[in-house]
Amino acid sequence: MKQCWRWFGPDDPIPLSDLHQVGVQGIVTALHHIPPGRPWDDDSVADRQAALAAHGFDWDVVESLPVSEDIKTQTAGMKSHIEAYKSSLQALATRGIQVVCYNFMPILDWTRTALRAPQPHGGAAMLFKLEDFAVFDLHILQREDAVNDYSEGTREAAKRRFFDMTDDTKAQLQHNITAGLPGANDQWSVEDVRTLLGTYAEIGPHRLRSNLVDFLSEVAPVAQDLGMRLCCHPDDPPFSLLGLPRVMSSASDYVHVLQAVDLPANGATLCTGSLGVAVDFDGPEFVHRLGSRIHFAHLRNTRRIQGSDTYRPDFFEAPHLDGDTDMVATVRALMAEQKRRKEQGRDDWQIPMRPDHGQELLTDLGGHSTPGYPLIGRMRGLAELRGITAACS
Repeated sequence: MKQCWRWFGPDDPIPLSDLHQVGVQGIVTALHHIPPGRPWDDDSVADRQAALAAHGFDWDVVESLPVSEDIKTQTAGMKSHIEAYKSSLQALATRGIQVVCYNFMPILDWTRTALRAPQPHGGAAMLFKLEDFAVFDLHILQREDAVNDYSEGTREAAKRRFFDMTDDTKAQLQHNITAGLPGANDQWSVEDVRTLLGTYAEIGPHRLRSNLVDFLSEVAPVAQDLGMRLCCHPDDPPFSLLGLPRVMSSASDYVHVLQAVDLPANGATLCTGSLGVAVDFDGPEFVHRLGSRIHFAHLRNTRRIQGSDTYRPDFFEAPHLDGDTDMVATVRALMAEQKRRKEQGRDDWQIPMRPDHGQELLTDLGGHSTPGYPLIGRMRGLAELRGITAACS
C-alpha cells in the first residue's frame, strides 16, 4: 500500500518539508477554503499540486471533495451543486488526480465529546462519551424530541453533569462536538445546528440513502469516464446522533450503495476506526467482501468503553495496533487484495492508505497539536503499519 499522510494545506502546523523524515510517500489533501457547493477551479487545483510537487510529493487522494447539505437533502441548490461537483472532478482529472474521498454524514462530520482526553501513559486521545453528548443535545442544543433518544439513566446523568459544569466547560463541549475538520469552514453554532436539523425533519434512513444513490447516479458515471475513483467514507461514529439518519455504517450499507450504482468508479473508503466502533465489525471480512471496490484505506483503531447504550458505545482513539479492530489481519487482507489486483493487471492495484487520527504523544502535547492529527502519534501509527505491510509482503 502507498503510505500517505493527510495534510490540511498551507495553515497545517506540520510542514511538508518534515514529512520525508516520517517516511511519507504521498499526500492526501483538499481545498478546504472553497465552500461546499462551489466548483474547484483549475488554477486552485494546479496551485495545490505545485505546492506538493515543490516538496517532492504527489497529490494521491482528495479528501474531501465535500457533498453539500443541499445535495444530501435534495433542496434548493442541489442541481447547481451537483454541476459544481462534476466540474471539480473534471479539474482534478485534468491534473491526473484520480481518487476522491467524500462522506454523506448529515450536518456534522466526525463527532467527539473530548478532543484531548488524558491517557494512562501520559498522552491524550479523542473520546466520545454518550453521556456528554446527551448534555449537549438535551441541555445546550435543547433539541426537540431529544428526550426520546436516551435512557432514563443517561438523561439523569446528563442532567447532573450539566449542572455541575462551568460555563467554560459547556462552551468547550459545544466546540468539541461542532468543531469540524481542521482547515475547513464548517464550525457550526448552536443556532446553525438547529436550523440544519430542520432540513432533515422529513428525512429518514431510507430517503437519505436514496438521496445518496441519486447523487452517485449523477457523478459516478462522470468519474468513470474521467478514469477516477470515488470512495465514500463511513459514518463516524456509525450510529445515529441528534436523531439524524445514518446510511454508511456497515458492510451491508456499502453493499447496497455499491450495487445500486454498479460502476468501478463508485467505491468505498475503508476506515477501520469508524466502522470498528460497531461491535459486529470484522475488518478482514469487509475486505474479502468488498475488496475490489476499496479505493482508499484509513487505518486507525478505536476501543469501545462499556457505557449506558449497547448500540451507541463510548469509545476512544486507541493506538493503531491496540484497539478493537484486528489491524494485522485487516492489513494482511488488504495486501492480499493488492496482489489479486496486480495479477489481474489492474492499474489501480496499489491501495493508498494513511494512518488516520492518532494519540497525542511527547511533543504533540501542550495544546498546539491539531486534535486527531498529531505528528508523533501519526508517525508512530505509520511506523507500526509499515511494519505490518513489510511482514505481509
